[in-house]
Amino acid sequence: MDQRTRERLPVLETFVRAAADHHAQHSARLQALLAVPPGATFTIGDAVFVRTKNATTAGARDEHGTLRHFGQAEHRAFWAWAAVEFLRHTGARIKEMLEISHHAMIQYRLPTTGEIVPLLQIAPSKTDQERVVLVSPELADVLATIIRRVRDPRTGALPLLSAYDYEERVWNPPSPLLFQWDRGGERSRMSGEFIRSALGEVLAFIGLTDSTGQPLVFAPHDFCRLFITDAIRSGLPPHIAQVIAGHANINTTMGYNAIYPEETIEAHRAFIARRRTLRPAEEYRTPTDAEWEDFLGHFERRKLSVGTCARAYGTACIHEHACVRCSLLRPDPAQRGRLVEIHGNLLDRITEAEREGWLGEIEGLRVCLAGAQSKIDQIDSSSGGMAINLGMPRKAPARTALKEGTASLRQSRDQQ
Repeated sequence: MDQRTRERLPVLETFVRAAADHHAQHSARLQALLAVPPGATFTIGDAVFVRTKNATTAGARDEHGTLRHFGQAEHRAFWAWAAVEFLRHTGARIKEMLEISHHAMIQYRLPTTGEIVPLLQIAPSKTDQERVVLVSPELADVLATIIRRVRDPRTGALPLLSAYDYEERVWNPPSPLLFQWDRGGERSRMSGEFIRSALGEVLAFIGLTDSTGQPLVFAPHDFCRLFITDAIRSGLPPHIAQVIAGHANINTTMGYNAIYPEETIEAHRAFIARRRTLRPAEEYRTPTDAEWEDFLGHFERRKLSVGTCARAYGTACIHEHACVRCSLLRPDPAQRGRLVEIHGNLLDRITEAEREGWLGEIEGLRVCLAGAQSKIDQIDSSSGGMAINLGMPRKAPARTALKEGTASLRQSRDQQ
């Protein structure tokens, strides 16, 4: 979710402008249609349309005879723009947005200066604690535009609408909801599916994509995460953002916050800078071709007959290439047989040294013998035990295989 927020925050303003341009385009198309009488021909760009003869519907047919509903398209574009503006300025959830009414707009007089500030009262959604959001000038302009859109042109009042609460499973009392529309002469509250579909049309209009080339979908709840992230990044204290978002736990608010840990990053950068001042300057120069070839050759020379040497680049071999003694040798399980041969050869050499009286030779051979045994034990412990050769399977008649299996089982029981 943090990555999802980080991908959408840089293009939020682009998406907001796209929503406004999308509505402006459909509004201009609708005005061009209403400017001509029913049945008349009009042009939008290079496309030619013929307005339908029904004056009550804002529709037109294109050159191919396809009916285009200009009124519905403008209606969907407007509410997509309104939803984007409302959600990004309030950080509200989509359920809270759809329940906002005209009564939620209140005024508050500051006790210190007496200044009156507008507030928006948001009904509780996840918790039982309502909250208020300061209405910014941008949000006030959006709310005023919505009210002008919803207001009854005859009475000037907002129609009262009783909406059904699907979570509480009750009908709410009639209230002047802001997100309502006239659907064929019947007033109804907008649904979350309608808002999501309208946002998808804005996305198709602008064509935003993520780093993988897939469409960068904006869900309604993304705006809540974007609101909190942008607020905390701009200096708002997290506990204030918690109250604005209506979270019961501040850990939930910080979970919405998708800001990179700047303090950790800056402290790490300062540590690297201090470390570079202590190290020789020649270590930060560009390596020569010879140095680079020597570096690559180091990794090629790490491959041994019985495994791989884990010695770091630029360090000398402390065992003078007596690899079976070295703790940095990572034995290859496939070379266990070779190590067993080396172990047996060392035993023979120790026997010979004891017979000939080579006391100085005996001590070195015993160190190598302990190293070889250690590598064999290391292979056995990592593989779960000594490898057993089961031989090649052979196909036997069914009756013979059954007899052999029964005899083997009986023999195993007798041994137990």
